[in-house]
Amino acid sequence: MMLKKFAALALLSTAAFAQQAATPGAGANGARPQRAPVRAKTLTNAEFDGYLAHPEQVLLVDVRRPDEVSTIGGFPVYLSIQIKDLKAHLAEIPRDRPIITVSNHAARAGSAADTLSDAGFKVIGAVGADTYQKDGGKLAVKIPVPPAQPAGAQGATAGAEAHAAPGGAN
Repeated sequence: MMLKKFAALALLSTAAFAQQAATPGAGANGARPQRAPVRAKTLTNAEFDGYLAHPEQVLLVDVRRPDEVSTIGGFPVYLSIQIKDLKAHLAEIPRDRPIITVSNHAARAGSAADTLSDAGFKVIGAVGADTYQKDGGKLAVKIPVPPAQPAGAQGATAGAEAHAAPGGAN
C-alpha cells in the first residue's frame, strides 16, 4: 500500500515538473523571468517629433522584423537591423550621429539602445512605432507586402513592383 502511494506521488511530481519545464521561459515557480531594467530613455512623441524635424542630425535604428514594419509602419529613413543581429553588425552602424532605436512598443528598442550605448554609441533614446501612432503620431512608411505568386503564374499585375520596398523585398 505504502509503495503504491509513493509510486503515485513520484508520478505526479514528475508530471508537474515536466509540465513546468515545458513552459517556455518559465522560472522555478512557473513565472517568466524578469527582464533586466532598461537604462535607455523612452522618448515622448513631442521629443521624438523634435528629432524627426531634423532627420539629418539623427540615425534611426529599427530593430523590428520586416513584417512588423510592413504591418505597423515606420519612419521615412532608418537603418534596419533586427535585435537578434545587432551585436554582429555594430561595425556597420555609423557613429557620426546620435541614435534613436525603434521597435513596436519601445521594449526591444530600449534593450537595443542599451547595447549600443555599451558599445560606445551616442544614444538619445528609444521609441515604439505602434505606441507613437496610438498616441497621435503619424507613421510615414507602410509598405504592403505583395502576396506570393505561384511559380509560373501568369498575369501578375504590372503595379506589383510599386508596392515592394526599394531594393527588393524586406
